[in-house]
Amino acid sequence: MKVLVIKRDKIGDLLLTTPLLARLKAGVPQVETHVLANDYNAWVVANNPHVDSVHVYRRVRHAGRVSPGAAWQWLWQSLALRRERYDWVIVANGDESPRAIRRGLSARGARTVARCADASKYPGLTDALPPDVSGHEIERLLALLSPLGISVPEEKATAFPRYFLPPAAAAFARDWLAERGLAPGKYAVLGLGARRPKKQPSTAQVLAWSTHLKQRWGLDTVFMWTPGKSGDLAYPGDDDVAQPVLDAASRGDAPQIHPFRGPVLEAIGLIWSARTSIFPDSGLMHFAAASPGGVLGLFAEADISPAPAQWAPRGAKADYLEAGKSVAALPEALVHGRFEKLLA
Repeated sequence: MKVLVIKRDKIGDLLLTTPLLARLKAGVPQVETHVLANDYNAWVVANNPHVDSVHVYRRVRHAGRVSPGAAWQWLWQSLALRRERYDWVIVANGDESPRAIRRGLSARGARTVARCADASKYPGLTDALPPDVSGHEIERLLALLSPLGISVPEEKATAFPRYFLPPAAAAFARDWLAERGLAPGKYAVLGLGARRPKKQPSTAQVLAWSTHLKQRWGLDTVFMWTPGKSGDLAYPGDDDVAQPVLDAASRGDAPQIHPFRGPVLEAIGLIWSARTSIFPDSGLMHFAAASPGGVLGLFAEADISPAPAQWAPRGAKADYLEAGKSVAALPEALVHGRFEKLLA
């Protein structure tokens, strides 16, 4: 059996697809699994033992700009994918994604699986599953294997995301830490990465949590955030939110804090070597959950924004807290108790 799995989303979304790849290989040991990913997220499945081949395409639209060269490259690549003669094409999205479905159909597999509300909109779609918002994204993705006769595992512990740290990211982390006198396992990562401000810890919380981590556990804090201004429509950043913490560190009020403002892969390298991490709901939260130190994820306003029932971190050392309206309102003792659970 030859199967093509398509994932055109961001790196965190592809990471959450890795349990599907593992389950597919376990369910059909002789399967030949191919993954179609973009030039931004394909590294996530590099060296994955459950993937036999990775096809990488350039994004046609990036940061609001269209690349004619990428469009031509996709045309030739789609023809090459047709020559693979896939038995199954799986559009790996928990919800309906018209662009991903069209990419899947262009491969012209014998059968194509995707989630959609109206299959008549996609001629050639043979196995349409209805959109489902009732469960975790990992289980929703695993359910896409049901047309192949592969069931969702009952034990959630078997459905942890998995990735391998790229050597360049590991080398960067090693050098960055050495320059600051830090050692692997002797620091925690505390991040701001979240597009919804109410999921972010306040300046007071960042300073208080980092102080507690230092006094109770002897851990310094690598403080990271998304570079850029909040008004950037393409890639909103957290520079303005991070500035008060940076001011406190520069005054010497928080010597335990080491700021990091940089690319995603370098951030993931630092997360991998941390004792543990604290992140709002984000892609980096999921990478921290799949890293050795685990993560404490932060959620808020689940009634109007993504809820932990669908997006909680999954991993051997993954935990989360859910605030009613704002992470800033979480009691300090509650947060410290979760630190104890992760670090004891």
